[in-house]
Amino acid sequence: MRRRITVPLSVPLLVPLLVALLLPSGCSREPSVVGAFGARPTVVLPDRPPAGSQVAELVEGTGEPVGADDVAVVQYTAYGRGERPAGSTFTRGTPSALAVRELPVALGRALMGHRVGSRVTAVVPADGRREGGSGDADGRGNAAAPGFYVVDILGVHRRGASVGSQGGRLAGVRVGGGPDPEVSVPAGAPPGRFAAKVVTRGRGRATRAGQLVVVQYAGLVWGRRRVFDSTWQDGVPRAFKLGDGTMIGAWEAALAGVPVGSRVAMVVPPSHGYGSAGFPAYGIRPSDTLVYVVDVLAAY
Repeated sequence: MRRRITVPLSVPLLVPLLVALLLPSGCSREPSVVGAFGARPTVVLPDRPPAGSQVAELVEGTGEPVGADDVAVVQYTAYGRGERPAGSTFTRGTPSALAVRELPVALGRALMGHRVGSRVTAVVPADGRREGGSGDADGRGNAAAPGFYVVDILGVHRRGASVGSQGGRLAGVRVGGGPDPEVSVPAGAPPGRFAAKVVTRGRGRATRAGQLVVVQYAGLVWGRRRVFDSTWQDGVPRAFKLGDGTMIGAWEAALAGVPVGSRVAMVVPPSHGYGSAGFPAYGIRPSDTLVYVVDVLAAY
Protein backbone atom coordinates (compact mmCIF):
# COMPACT_ATOMS: atom_id res chain seq x y z
CA MET A 1 0.00 0.00 0.00
CA ARG A 2 1.38 3.44 -0.86
CA ARG A 3 2.34 5.78 1.95
CA ARG A 4 -0.04 8.49 0.79
CA ILE A 5 -2.25 7.31 -2.00
CA THR A 6 -2.77 4.38 -4.33
CA VAL A 7 -2.02 5.54 -7.86
CA PRO A 8 -2.76 3.98 -11.26
CA LEU A 9 -0.03 1.68 -12.39
CA SER A 10 2.71 3.28 -14.41
CA VAL A 11 0.81 5.26 -17.02
CA PRO A 12 1.82 8.60 -15.42
CA LEU A 13 5.47 7.63 -15.88
CA LEU A 14 5.04 6.77 -19.55
CA VAL A 15 2.61 9.32 -20.95
CA PRO A 16 3.19 12.79 -19.41
CA LEU A 17 6.92 12.26 -19.87
CA LEU A 18 6.60 12.94 -23.59
CA VAL A 19 3.79 15.47 -23.71
CA ALA A 20 4.39 18.22 -26.28
CA LEU A 21 7.47 16.51 -27.70
CA LEU A 22 7.59 16.19 -31.49
CA LEU A 23 9.77 14.09 -33.73
CA PRO A 24 12.13 16.09 -35.94
CA SER A 25 11.26 16.97 -39.53
CA GLY A 26 13.24 16.25 -42.68
CA CYS A 27 13.55 13.07 -44.77
CA SER A 28 11.11 10.16 -44.81
CA ARG A 29 12.98 6.96 -44.00
CA GLU A 30 11.64 4.53 -41.37
CA PRO A 31 12.93 4.27 -37.78
CA SER A 32 15.61 1.61 -37.31
CA VAL A 33 15.68 -0.58 -34.18
CA VAL A 34 18.51 -3.00 -33.40
CA GLY A 35 18.88 -5.26 -30.38
CA ALA A 36 17.56 -8.39 -28.71
CA PHE A 37 14.30 -8.63 -26.79
CA GLY A 38 14.81 -7.54 -23.19
CA ALA A 39 17.94 -5.51 -24.01
CA ARG A 40 18.07 -1.77 -24.44
CA PRO A 41 17.50 -1.10 -28.15
CA THR A 42 19.66 1.00 -30.43
CA VAL A 43 17.33 3.33 -32.32
CA VAL A 44 17.99 5.55 -35.33
CA LEU A 45 15.14 7.96 -36.00
CA PRO A 46 14.17 9.43 -39.36
CA ASP A 47 14.40 13.16 -39.91
CA ARG A 48 10.70 13.15 -40.79
CA PRO A 49 8.20 10.98 -38.87
CA PRO A 50 6.04 8.56 -40.85
CA ALA A 51 2.49 9.74 -41.49
CA GLY A 52 -0.18 8.46 -39.10
CA SER A 53 0.02 5.74 -36.47
CA GLN A 54 2.16 2.74 -37.29
CA VAL A 55 2.69 -0.47 -35.32
CA ALA A 56 5.24 -3.19 -36.08
CA GLU A 57 6.19 -6.41 -34.31
CA LEU A 58 9.97 -6.87 -34.50
CA VAL A 59 10.06 -9.96 -32.28
CA GLU A 60 7.09 -12.33 -32.11
CA GLY A 61 6.40 -13.67 -28.65
CA THR A 62 4.81 -17.00 -27.79
CA GLY A 63 3.19 -16.15 -24.44
CA GLU A 64 -0.29 -14.95 -23.59
CA PRO A 65 -1.72 -12.11 -25.72
CA VAL A 66 -2.42 -8.69 -24.24
CA GLY A 67 -6.13 -7.94 -23.87
CA ALA A 68 -8.07 -4.75 -23.27
CA ASP A 69 -8.73 -5.55 -19.60
CA ASP A 70 -5.19 -6.69 -18.79
CA VAL A 71 -2.16 -5.25 -17.08
CA ALA A 72 0.94 -5.50 -19.27
CA VAL A 73 4.40 -5.45 -17.71
CA VAL A 74 6.82 -3.88 -20.17
CA GLN A 75 10.23 -2.45 -20.77
CA TYR A 76 10.06 0.56 -23.06
CA THR A 77 12.07 3.33 -24.66
CA ALA A 78 10.24 6.44 -25.85
CA TYR A 79 11.61 9.06 -28.20
CA GLY A 80 10.42 12.60 -28.78
CA ARG A 81 12.54 15.48 -30.01
CA GLY A 82 16.14 14.63 -30.79
CA GLU A 83 18.15 11.42 -30.85
CA ARG A 84 18.16 10.72 -27.12
CA PRO A 85 15.32 8.83 -25.42
CA ALA A 86 12.83 11.02 -23.59
CA GLY A 87 12.23 8.12 -21.20
CA SER A 88 13.34 4.53 -20.80
CA THR A 89 12.73 1.78 -18.25
CA PHE A 90 15.89 0.10 -19.53
CA THR A 91 17.96 2.84 -17.91
CA ARG A 92 15.73 3.00 -14.82
CA GLY A 93 16.28 -0.70 -14.15
CA THR A 94 12.68 -1.63 -13.35
CA PRO A 95 9.90 -2.32 -15.87
CA SER A 96 6.51 -0.60 -15.84
CA ALA A 97 3.05 -2.10 -15.34
CA LEU A 98 0.44 -0.61 -17.66
CA ALA A 99 -3.32 -1.01 -17.33
CA VAL A 100 -4.26 -1.23 -21.00
CA ARG A 101 -7.64 0.45 -20.54
CA GLU A 102 -5.96 3.43 -18.88
CA LEU A 103 -3.57 3.98 -21.79
CA PRO A 104 -4.31 6.55 -24.49
CA VAL A 105 -5.90 5.04 -27.60
CA ALA A 106 -2.81 4.79 -29.81
CA LEU A 107 -0.63 3.09 -27.17
CA GLY A 108 -3.35 0.71 -26.06
CA ARG A 109 -3.95 -0.41 -29.63
CA ALA A 110 -0.24 -0.90 -30.13
CA LEU A 111 -0.11 -3.46 -27.30
CA MET A 112 -3.37 -5.35 -27.69
CA GLY A 113 -3.15 -8.72 -29.38
CA HIS A 114 0.63 -8.96 -29.11
CA ARG A 115 1.98 -11.81 -27.01
CA VAL A 116 4.34 -11.92 -24.06
CA GLY A 117 7.87 -12.08 -25.47
CA SER A 118 7.11 -9.64 -28.29
CA ARG A 119 8.99 -6.46 -29.15
CA VAL A 120 6.59 -3.91 -30.59
CA THR A 121 7.27 -0.49 -32.09
CA ALA A 122 4.71 2.27 -32.40
CA VAL A 123 4.73 5.60 -34.18
CA VAL A 124 2.25 7.91 -32.45
CA PRO A 125 1.25 11.11 -34.28
CA ALA A 126 0.41 14.36 -32.51
CA ASP A 127 -3.32 13.66 -32.89
CA GLY A 128 -3.07 10.10 -31.53
CA ARG A 129 -5.91 10.68 -29.08
CA ARG A 130 -8.45 11.46 -31.79
CA GLU A 131 -7.39 8.78 -34.27
CA GLY A 132 -10.23 6.41 -35.12
CA GLY A 133 -12.78 8.70 -33.49
CA SER A 134 -12.57 6.86 -30.18
CA GLY A 135 -11.84 9.93 -28.11
CA ASP A 136 -10.10 9.69 -24.76
CA ALA A 137 -8.89 6.23 -23.85
CA ASP A 138 -8.59 6.94 -20.15
CA GLY A 139 -11.54 9.24 -19.60
CA ARG A 140 -9.29 12.05 -18.44
CA GLY A 141 -8.46 13.66 -21.78
CA ASN A 142 -4.93 12.28 -21.97
CA ALA A 143 -3.52 11.80 -25.45
CA ALA A 144 -0.53 9.67 -26.25
CA ALA A 145 2.47 11.94 -26.51
CA PRO A 146 3.69 12.13 -30.11
CA GLY A 147 6.81 10.11 -30.66
CA PHE A 148 8.31 6.69 -31.30
CA TYR A 149 7.99 3.86 -28.80
CA VAL A 150 9.86 0.55 -28.52
CA VAL A 151 8.06 -1.81 -26.12
CA ASP A 152 9.10 -5.26 -24.88
CA ILE A 153 6.15 -7.17 -23.37
CA LEU A 154 7.46 -9.09 -20.36
CA GLY A 155 4.22 -10.28 -18.84
CA VAL A 156 0.45 -9.97 -18.81
CA HIS A 157 -1.90 -10.22 -15.84
CA ARG A 158 -5.63 -10.77 -16.15
CA ARG A 159 -8.51 -9.13 -14.43
CA GLY A 160 -9.46 -11.16 -11.36
CA ALA A 161 -6.18 -13.10 -11.25
CA SER A 162 -5.27 -14.78 -7.97
CA VAL A 163 -2.99 -17.45 -6.55
CA GLY A 164 -4.25 -20.91 -5.70
CA SER A 165 -4.98 -20.75 -1.97
CA GLN A 166 -7.01 -22.72 0.55
CA GLY A 167 -7.01 -19.81 3.00
CA GLY A 168 -5.80 -19.67 6.58
CA ARG A 169 -5.72 -17.68 9.83
CA LEU A 170 -3.63 -14.93 11.42
CA ALA A 171 -4.22 -13.34 14.84
CA GLY A 172 -7.86 -14.37 14.78
CA VAL A 173 -8.42 -13.16 11.22
CA ARG A 174 -9.82 -15.83 8.91
CA VAL A 175 -8.81 -15.62 5.25
CA GLY A 176 -10.80 -17.53 2.66
CA GLY A 177 -9.52 -19.35 -0.39
CA GLY A 178 -9.87 -18.62 -4.08
CA PRO A 179 -10.01 -15.24 -5.82
CA ASP A 180 -11.34 -12.19 -3.96
CA PRO A 181 -11.18 -14.11 -0.67
CA GLU A 182 -13.60 -13.49 2.12
CA VAL A 183 -11.85 -11.99 5.16
CA SER A 184 -13.41 -12.34 8.60
CA VAL A 185 -12.11 -9.99 11.31
CA PRO A 186 -12.92 -10.92 14.92
CA ALA A 187 -14.73 -8.66 17.35
CA GLY A 188 -12.78 -6.97 20.09
CA ALA A 189 -9.57 -4.98 20.22
CA PRO A 190 -6.88 -5.66 17.59
CA PRO A 191 -3.43 -6.97 18.45
CA GLY A 192 -0.97 -4.29 19.42
CA ARG A 193 1.87 -5.58 17.26
CA PHE A 194 2.44 -6.04 13.56
CA ALA A 195 1.93 -9.60 12.36
CA ALA A 196 2.31 -11.23 8.94
CA LYS A 197 1.92 -14.78 7.70
CA VAL A 198 2.36 -16.54 4.38
CA VAL A 199 -1.03 -18.24 4.28
CA THR A 200 -0.19 -20.11 1.08
CA ARG A 201 3.44 -20.44 -0.04
CA GLY A 202 3.99 -20.19 -3.78
CA ARG A 203 6.55 -22.08 -5.82
CA GLY A 204 8.07 -19.15 -7.67
CA ARG A 205 11.25 -17.27 -6.96
CA ALA A 206 11.45 -15.11 -3.85
CA THR A 207 10.85 -11.40 -4.26
CA ARG A 208 13.76 -9.05 -3.65
CA ALA A 209 14.35 -5.34 -3.29
CA GLY A 210 14.36 -3.41 -6.55
CA GLN A 211 11.86 -5.67 -8.30
CA LEU A 212 8.49 -4.63 -9.67
CA VAL A 213 5.99 -6.77 -7.77
CA VAL A 214 2.51 -7.36 -9.23
CA VAL A 215 -0.22 -8.05 -6.70
CA GLN A 216 -3.89 -8.41 -6.00
CA TYR A 217 -4.98 -7.29 -2.55
CA ALA A 218 -7.80 -6.34 -0.23
CA GLY A 219 -7.53 -4.00 2.76
CA LEU A 220 -9.91 -3.76 5.73
CA VAL A 221 -10.19 -1.61 8.85
CA TRP A 222 -10.20 -3.83 11.93
CA GLY A 223 -12.85 -2.13 14.06
CA ARG A 224 -15.31 -1.50 11.25
CA ARG A 225 -14.67 -4.74 9.33
CA ARG A 226 -15.14 -3.00 6.01
CA VAL A 227 -13.08 -3.24 2.83
CA PHE A 228 -11.59 0.15 2.02
CA ASP A 229 -9.60 -0.92 -1.04
CA SER A 230 -9.56 -4.02 -3.23
CA THR A 231 -7.93 -4.69 -6.58
CA TRP A 232 -10.24 -7.67 -7.06
CA GLN A 233 -13.18 -5.30 -6.86
CA ASP A 234 -11.46 -2.55 -8.88
CA GLY A 235 -10.82 -5.00 -11.67
CA VAL A 236 -7.05 -4.97 -12.30
CA PRO A 237 -3.90 -5.97 -10.41
CA ARG A 238 -1.46 -3.29 -9.31
CA ALA A 239 2.30 -3.10 -9.06
CA PHE A 240 4.94 -1.43 -6.93
CA LYS A 241 8.70 -1.39 -6.62
CA LEU A 242 9.79 -3.34 -3.58
CA GLY A 243 12.24 -1.65 -1.25
CA ASP A 244 12.11 1.93 -2.54
CA GLY A 245 10.19 3.28 0.46
CA THR A 246 7.01 4.19 -1.40
CA MET A 247 4.91 1.54 0.37
CA ILE A 248 3.87 1.41 4.00
CA GLY A 249 6.29 -0.38 6.28
CA ALA A 250 4.08 -3.43 6.72
CA TRP A 251 4.14 -4.21 3.01
CA GLU A 252 7.90 -3.78 2.73
CA ALA A 253 8.42 -6.12 5.70
CA ALA A 254 5.84 -8.77 4.83
CA LEU A 255 6.42 -9.11 1.08
CA ALA A 256 10.23 -9.10 0.86
CA GLY A 257 11.57 -12.60 0.22
CA VAL A 258 8.12 -14.13 -0.35
CA PRO A 259 7.91 -16.66 -3.22
CA VAL A 260 5.82 -15.62 -6.21
CA GLY A 261 2.46 -17.38 -6.06
CA SER A 262 2.04 -16.77 -2.33
CA ARG A 263 -0.91 -15.34 -0.41
CA VAL A 264 0.12 -13.18 2.54
CA ALA A 265 -2.03 -11.93 5.42
CA MET A 266 -1.07 -8.94 7.58
CA VAL A 267 -2.36 -7.23 10.70
CA VAL A 268 -1.04 -3.67 10.56
CA PRO A 269 -1.07 -1.30 13.56
CA PRO A 270 -0.71 2.44 12.85
CA SER A 271 3.04 2.31 13.50
CA HIS A 272 3.45 0.04 10.45
CA GLY A 273 0.69 1.68 8.40
CA TYR A 274 -0.28 5.31 7.96
CA GLY A 275 0.79 6.54 11.38
CA SER A 276 -0.53 9.71 13.00
CA ALA A 277 -1.76 11.09 9.67
CA GLY A 278 -4.08 8.22 8.88
CA PHE A 279 -5.47 8.11 5.35
CA PRO A 280 -8.60 10.30 5.19
CA ALA A 281 -9.24 9.53 1.51
CA TYR A 282 -9.96 5.92 2.52
CA GLY A 283 -11.54 6.76 5.85
CA ILE A 284 -8.53 5.46 7.79
CA ARG A 285 -8.06 7.18 11.14
CA PRO A 286 -4.70 7.57 12.92
CA SER A 287 -5.74 4.94 15.48
CA ASP A 288 -6.96 2.33 13.00
CA THR A 289 -5.42 -1.11 12.72
CA LEU A 290 -5.63 -2.53 9.21
CA VAL A 291 -5.88 -6.04 7.77
CA TYR A 292 -4.45 -6.89 4.35
CA VAL A 293 -4.60 -9.98 2.20
CA VAL A 294 -2.10 -9.87 -0.69
CA ASP A 295 -1.61 -12.29 -3.57
CA VAL A 296 1.91 -12.06 -5.06
CA LEU A 297 1.29 -12.69 -8.76
CA ALA A 298 4.72 -11.91 -10.20
CA ALA A 299 8.03 -10.15 -9.68
CA TYR A 300 10.18 -8.60 -12.42
